[in-house]
Order: sequence, then C-alpha cells, then structure tokens
Amino acid sequence: MSRKAIHVVPSADGWAARRPNAQRSSGNASTQAEAMKIARRVLGNDGGGEMRIHRPNGQMRAADTIAPGNDPRKSKG
Repeated sequence: MSRKAIHVVPSADGWAARRPNAQRSSGNASTQAEAMKIARRVLGNDGGGEMRIHRPNGQMRAADTIAPGNDPRKSKG
C-alpha cells in the first residue's frame, strides 16, 4: 500500500500543494506557509499522510506526517 503524500513546491505564481504525478495542484498560495496549511488540510481530510516541503530550488528540505497518518519515527522530540 503506498503512502499518501503531498509536496509543497515552488510554482509560477508562488507555491503549490501538489500530489505526486498530478497534472493539477491541490491548491496554490503566494507563500510557502500558506501552501503548507493547504497541504495539511487536504491530507487531514483525506485520512492523513506525508507532507514533503521543498526549497525554492526544488530540493526537498523537510517532511512531516499529518495525523491520522502513521509517523515512522517512534520517539518524540
């Protein structure tokens, strides 16, 4: 079973929350923080998953598990 994911990536108009291999984004925003809020909302409504955040150059910088998804890291902190 594949894990649900949304990538927060730079776009022509600012930032986009986009699923892998999708032709259209789930949402667009002028700032990265706004796109992250969109990604959290979409994943939360979809049952959880991974939010992967990219830098302006496209390189991935962070990942976050959105509840009720399963966090692969067992410890807190």
